[in-house]
Amino acid sequence: MNPTIGIAVLLTVLQVARGQKVTSLTACLVDQSLRLDCRHENSTTSPIQYEFSITREKKKHVIFGTMGVPEHSYRSRTNFTSKYNIKVLYLSSFTTKDEGTYTCELQLSGQSSTTSSKNVSVLRDKLVKCEGISLLAQNTSWLLLLLLSLPLLQAMDFISL
Repeated sequence: MNPTIGIAVLLTVLQVARGQKVTSLTACLVDQSLRLDCRHENSTTSPIQYEFSITREKKKHVIFGTMGVPEHSYRSRTNFTSKYNIKVLYLSSFTTKDEGTYTCELQLSGQSSTTSSKNVSVLRDKLVKCEGISLLAQNTSWLLLLLLSLPLLQAMDFISL
Protein backbone atom coordinates (compact mmCIF):
# COMPACT_ATOMS: atom_id res chain seq x y z
CA MET A 1 0.00 0.00 0.00
CA ASN A 2 1.22 3.47 -0.85
CA PRO A 3 2.24 5.29 2.40
CA THR A 4 0.45 8.46 1.27
CA ILE A 5 -2.81 6.57 0.84
CA GLY A 6 -2.32 4.89 4.23
CA ILE A 7 -1.86 8.26 5.95
CA ALA A 8 -4.91 9.70 4.15
CA VAL A 9 -7.03 6.72 5.26
CA LEU A 10 -5.76 7.07 8.85
CA LEU A 11 -6.58 10.80 8.93
CA THR A 12 -10.04 10.10 7.54
CA VAL A 13 -10.68 7.46 10.21
CA LEU A 14 -9.44 9.81 12.94
CA GLN A 15 -11.70 12.60 11.65
CA VAL A 16 -14.67 10.23 11.54
CA ALA A 17 -14.03 9.01 15.09
CA ARG A 18 -13.57 12.53 16.41
CA GLY A 19 -16.26 14.20 14.33
CA GLN A 20 -19.27 12.89 16.18
CA LYS A 21 -18.24 12.41 19.81
CA VAL A 22 -21.00 13.22 22.31
CA THR A 23 -19.50 15.56 24.92
CA SER A 24 -22.50 15.91 27.25
CA LEU A 25 -26.15 15.06 27.75
CA THR A 26 -28.16 17.17 30.16
CA ALA A 27 -31.81 17.16 31.17
CA CYS A 28 -34.00 19.92 32.55
CA LEU A 29 -37.67 20.84 32.75
CA VAL A 30 -39.42 23.53 30.68
CA ASP A 31 -42.99 23.91 31.94
CA GLN A 32 -44.26 20.31 31.64
CA SER A 33 -41.72 19.24 28.99
CA LEU A 34 -38.46 17.39 29.44
CA ARG A 35 -35.61 19.00 27.54
CA LEU A 36 -32.55 16.94 26.58
CA ASP A 37 -29.46 18.81 25.34
CA CYS A 38 -27.04 16.53 23.50
CA ARG A 39 -23.80 18.43 22.87
CA HIS A 40 -21.24 16.97 20.53
CA GLU A 41 -18.08 17.70 18.61
CA ASN A 42 -18.62 18.58 14.98
CA SER A 43 -15.35 18.49 13.10
CA THR A 44 -16.63 16.72 10.01
CA THR A 45 -18.74 17.66 7.04
CA SER A 46 -20.34 14.20 6.90
CA PRO A 47 -24.00 13.96 7.99
CA ILE A 48 -24.47 12.87 11.60
CA GLN A 49 -27.16 10.36 12.44
CA TYR A 50 -28.67 10.52 15.92
CA GLU A 51 -31.02 8.75 18.26
CA PHE A 52 -32.65 9.67 21.56
CA SER A 53 -33.88 6.73 23.61
CA ILE A 54 -34.97 5.81 27.11
CA THR A 55 -34.21 2.62 29.01
CA ARG A 56 -36.84 1.54 31.53
CA GLU A 57 -36.90 -1.84 33.23
CA LYS A 58 -33.92 -2.95 31.07
CA LYS A 59 -35.84 -2.25 27.83
CA LYS A 60 -34.77 0.38 25.30
CA HIS A 61 -37.47 2.60 23.77
CA VAL A 62 -36.52 4.84 20.82
CA ILE A 63 -38.02 8.31 21.25
CA PHE A 64 -36.70 10.21 18.23
CA GLY A 65 -33.94 10.06 15.66
CA THR A 66 -32.63 8.96 12.31
CA MET A 67 -31.08 5.63 13.37
CA GLY A 68 -34.01 3.71 14.84
CA VAL A 69 -37.78 3.76 14.50
CA PRO A 70 -39.40 5.90 17.21
CA GLU A 71 -42.16 4.24 19.20
CA HIS A 72 -45.64 5.44 18.30
CA SER A 73 -46.42 6.65 21.84
CA TYR A 74 -43.62 9.25 21.65
CA ARG A 75 -44.12 10.59 18.11
CA SER A 76 -46.78 13.17 18.96
CA ARG A 77 -44.94 14.33 22.10
CA THR A 78 -41.53 15.21 20.63
CA ASN A 79 -40.10 18.43 19.28
CA PHE A 80 -36.54 18.47 17.93
CA THR A 81 -34.03 21.19 17.03
CA SER A 82 -30.47 20.85 15.82
CA LYS A 83 -27.64 23.35 15.53
CA TYR A 84 -23.97 23.02 14.67
CA ASN A 85 -22.89 21.12 17.81
CA ILE A 86 -26.08 20.51 19.77
CA LYS A 87 -29.21 18.46 19.30
CA VAL A 88 -32.16 19.37 21.53
CA LEU A 89 -35.16 17.15 22.14
CA TYR A 90 -38.32 18.24 23.96
CA LEU A 91 -40.66 15.56 25.32
CA SER A 92 -44.00 17.16 26.19
CA SER A 93 -46.33 16.08 29.00
CA PHE A 94 -43.44 14.63 30.99
CA THR A 95 -44.59 12.54 33.98
CA THR A 96 -43.10 10.03 36.40
CA LYS A 97 -43.98 7.32 33.84
CA ASP A 98 -41.28 8.86 31.60
CA GLU A 99 -38.55 8.49 34.21
CA GLY A 100 -35.54 6.39 33.28
CA THR A 101 -32.10 6.52 31.70
CA TYR A 102 -32.06 8.68 28.58
CA THR A 103 -29.40 8.18 25.91
CA CYS A 104 -28.18 10.33 23.06
CA GLU A 105 -26.31 8.30 20.45
CA LEU A 106 -24.53 9.67 17.39
CA GLN A 107 -22.83 8.10 14.41
CA LEU A 108 -21.63 9.32 11.06
CA SER A 109 -23.71 8.21 8.08
CA GLY A 110 -22.33 4.95 6.72
CA GLN A 111 -20.13 4.33 9.80
CA SER A 112 -22.31 1.99 11.87
CA SER A 113 -19.33 0.66 13.82
CA THR A 114 -18.31 4.13 15.03
CA THR A 115 -20.84 5.43 17.56
CA SER A 116 -20.67 7.75 20.53
CA SER A 117 -23.24 8.13 23.28
CA LYS A 118 -23.95 9.59 26.72
CA ASN A 119 -26.58 8.70 29.31
CA VAL A 120 -28.43 10.73 31.90
CA SER A 121 -30.70 9.38 34.63
CA VAL A 122 -33.93 11.40 34.84
CA LEU A 123 -36.28 11.53 37.82
CA ARG A 124 -39.19 14.00 37.68
CA ASP A 125 -38.76 15.36 41.22
CA LYS A 126 -34.97 15.80 40.78
CA LEU A 127 -35.10 17.82 37.53
CA VAL A 128 -34.03 21.46 37.53
CA LYS A 129 -35.86 24.17 35.63
CA CYS A 130 -34.23 25.15 32.34
CA GLU A 131 -34.76 28.90 32.73
CA GLY A 132 -31.52 30.70 33.41
CA ILE A 133 -29.41 27.83 32.10
CA SER A 134 -30.40 27.68 28.47
CA LEU A 135 -29.66 31.27 27.50
CA LEU A 136 -26.10 31.21 28.77
CA ALA A 137 -25.37 27.62 27.82
CA GLN A 138 -26.62 27.78 24.26
CA ASN A 139 -25.83 31.25 23.04
CA THR A 140 -23.20 33.33 24.80
CA SER A 141 -22.61 35.74 21.92
CA TRP A 142 -25.06 38.35 23.29
CA LEU A 143 -23.32 38.27 26.68
CA LEU A 144 -19.90 38.66 25.08
CA LEU A 145 -21.17 41.57 22.99
CA LEU A 146 -22.58 43.25 26.10
CA LEU A 147 -19.32 42.85 28.03
CA LEU A 148 -17.24 44.13 25.13
CA SER A 149 -19.50 47.14 24.61
CA LEU A 150 -19.55 48.28 28.28
CA PRO A 151 -16.37 50.42 27.99
CA LEU A 152 -17.76 52.07 24.85
CA LEU A 153 -21.07 52.81 26.53
CA GLN A 154 -19.19 54.16 29.57
CA ALA A 155 -17.02 56.39 27.41
CA MET A 156 -20.10 57.85 25.73
CA ASP A 157 -21.72 58.47 29.15
CA PHE A 158 -24.67 56.16 28.42
CA ILE A 159 -24.00 54.25 31.60
CA SER A 160 -21.93 54.70 34.72
CA LEU A 161 -20.61 51.82 36.76
